[in-house]
Amino acid sequence: MTSLKLSVQIAWVHLVSKPKQTLIAMLGVTFGIGMFIAMVSMMTGLNDLTESLAMTSSPDIRIYHDVTTERKSIAEQLNPNGITKVHHQKPKNESLKVRGAVKIAEQIRKHPLVKGASVLLNSQVFYNYGPVQLNGIIAGVDILEEDKLFDLKSKMKEGQIENLITNQDGILMGTGLAAKLSVRTGDRVVITTPQGFTKTLKIVGLFQMGIGAVDNVKSYANLGMVQTILEKDKSYITDVNVKLYDFKQAKAVAPEFQQAFGYKSEDWETANATMLLGVIIRNILTYSVAITLLIVAGFGIYNILSITIHNKMKDIAILKAMGFAGKDVKQIFMVQSLVIGFFGSLLGLLIGFVLSLVISKAPFDGGDFLSIEHLPVNFSSTYYMIGIVFGIVTTALAGYLPSRKAANVDPIEILRG
Repeated sequence: MTSLKLSVQIAWVHLVSKPKQTLIAMLGVTFGIGMFIAMVSMMTGLNDLTESLAMTSSPDIRIYHDVTTERKSIAEQLNPNGITKVHHQKPKNESLKVRGAVKIAEQIRKHPLVKGASVLLNSQVFYNYGPVQLNGIIAGVDILEEDKLFDLKSKMKEGQIENLITNQDGILMGTGLAAKLSVRTGDRVVITTPQGFTKTLKIVGLFQMGIGAVDNVKSYANLGMVQTILEKDKSYITDVNVKLYDFKQAKAVAPEFQQAFGYKSEDWETANATMLLGVIIRNILTYSVAITLLIVAGFGIYNILSITIHNKMKDIAILKAMGFAGKDVKQIFMVQSLVIGFFGSLLGLLIGFVLSLVISKAPFDGGDFLSIEHLPVNFSSTYYMIGIVFGIVTTALAGYLPSRKAANVDPIEILRG
């Protein structure tokens, strides 16, 4: 068996003797890897952004009174083994109140996995400013506790969260909602509840979570003020929001809280199931297209190496007549495919990086859904490692069959013509 050095030298001569074929094969790998990097970087960047925004604006675990849970009627409970059956039972007018919510939050804060817990009173309202009337949500909170969960200070575009403490009739409004009402900090808006209660509140700050579904409808007020607007007592609270040190633990911890306190405990994965499904589908499509590009590039290399072997039949016959074994010939053509794959992959990584950089700098309007000025791009080194490994493996497999064919060539038949 000949030395690897000699095989590399012969392979190099084959590569440079047909520069156009070599370049076409290399470009197939290059553009396959380049598009793989660009697509994966952009799609995973978008997925990471939507997930981080969702986690920023929503709790890891939400504890509330689920009034939609199906319950047995009194008749069914009194006669469980009889023939009594109640159809189309009229829903009960149940309160959304979480009893002992403050004490529940205090107990939850003692849990080793919990970063913070905040009580909340949510209500649908109408925002009225002159002739403009919009439907939205007002959240009554302890603003400092809420800040521990969602880092509201960093989301403020105008004013400070402390302004809500010093102004009992104050309100922190989402930037999208403020824009639709044509209001700004210092203006007063009239809040109307579905029950017809009204209250005039002063805008003391504007926040931006980055998600239109939040910024276009939501505002914060003091918990006591929202209780007053709804004409509820000081113990009336509808939600307990929980943030964990590791949000991935939410699915395991939520059942524990539900069993301990007897209220519905919903983890973020359940609450954002639709968004997560969209992330999974986008990842499947992205990797499917990217892998297809690499496989197509592999077929291109296979075809070019097959043509090269066909054109080099006499050279192969001479090599075998000089004492080169079938393994030596296979090694020569495998070296060719690996060289094409390696340098094509390196160039592809460079093109992919440049494309990703251009995409990250291109202006983009997220509209009412996302508050972003540029497309998010993930420059993780993991995808570059996957790209070069997949590129080399693909080209190695593409070169194996032609190299095996070359190894089995009978030199006598070739030289006889």
